[in-house]
Amino acid sequence: ALEPLSVGLAIGVASALTGYLSHPRFYCSYVECCPRAGQRLNATALKAQLDNRLFGQHLAKDVVLKAVLGFSNNPSPKKPLMLSLHGWAGTGKNFLSQILAEQVHPAGLRSKFVHLFLATLHFPHHDQVKLYKEQLQNWIRGNVSACPSSVFIFDEMDKMHPGVIDAIKPFLDYYEEVDGVSYRKAIFIFLSNAGGDLINKAALDFWASGKRREDIQLKDLEPLLSVGVFNNKNSGLWHSSIIDRNLIDYFVPFLPLEQRHVKMCVRAEMAARGYAVDEKIVQEVADEMTYFPKEQRIYSDKGCKTVQAKLDIHEDF
Repeated sequence: ALEPLSVGLAIGVASALTGYLSHPRFYCSYVECCPRAGQRLNATALKAQLDNRLFGQHLAKDVVLKAVLGFSNNPSPKKPLMLSLHGWAGTGKNFLSQILAEQVHPAGLRSKFVHLFLATLHFPHHDQVKLYKEQLQNWIRGNVSACPSSVFIFDEMDKMHPGVIDAIKPFLDYYEEVDGVSYRKAIFIFLSNAGGDLINKAALDFWASGKRREDIQLKDLEPLLSVGVFNNKNSGLWHSSIIDRNLIDYFVPFLPLEQRHVKMCVRAEMAARGYAVDEKIVQEVADEMTYFPKEQRIYSDKGCKTVQAKLDIHEDF
């Protein structure tokens, strides 16, 4: 027969072990967990990532850093954070959204709490807009119910069929709850090439007038973007109720990149591959890019998008 003391000791040890194994810190070190209520972003880490990985975008860095940290530090936001990133391909929109996702959920795009939608992949057919809207609402409702701080990224907004994105309008509005679910801790990010021409023209005008690109402020571009995107028939936000209701917190412009920024991308890519940075190779890759206007060759027409492919040609270095 077991001694009462031995039985009691065994039960105590078992209870303690069960309690330790079920403790959130232990459990979440092996299984991804939704961030706890009140958990804030690391401002220093986010700023460092933006400074070290995103080049030539002083406006985007400043706006997103302040917007995200303000949202994270607010214990009771009135609505979800809604950012709309605009600019030509290769200027860093996807990069910034990945950095932000990684700061909210360390697994980034691999996280079960970060959801990436591609217009041409997830919403390809113009005659199924009604079905897409229903599916999108159900998907967002289910995932925010599981994790209030879910992140939703919508890429290729300029290729999305008008009307689809309006399905998420109730989740972005100033409601405490929608059907018993609060969306106020979620983050929504739109990525679009729409408005890129407006941004590029403004940047060229600044250059032509002898002003530094770092002098361009959000107030110089945001009004142009909001109106331009709203009236752009080739944008998923054409006449969108999301814009009409002022539910986008910030229209974030991404400026065209100069050759000096392309060189930064080349150096970063070389370092990522474990190579010593060779300035001769850096210059060669930068020279192989195409620039506009054709005569002045000021801005890269593909940003840094083809840097990796062009660097592949120089692998023998």
